Amino acid sequence: MDPIHRIPSGIAPMGAAAADPGLIKTGDSGVPSFEDTLKKFLGDVNSMQNQADATIEKFVAGEIKDVHQVTSALEEARTSFNLMLEIRNKTMEAYQEMMRMQA
Repeated sequence: MDPIHRIPSGIAPMGAAAADPGLIKTGDSGVPSFEDTLKKFLGDVNSMQNQADATIEKFVAGEIKDVHQVTSALEEARTSFNLMLEIRNKTMEAYQEMMRMQA
């Protein structure tokens, strides 16, 4: 069995003193925050919904003849919306679990 050579910084073995908080990096400017990532994703979902609506309007107006293109846009918008709902549900579940742990 190989010995463990290194423990990641910020994590101490059970019973040992915690790592120095000054060593833990916070606010790394090169990595987008969860909030920024979520806002971008919501914008993308909204954009896909708008594109799907525009595709339907063009199909009804006769500008688009290919039903596959319309169906593809609708399914893409539906899939992205369902993913957004799942992210919301998981986030709410995590928040509720944290609240239960604090009580």
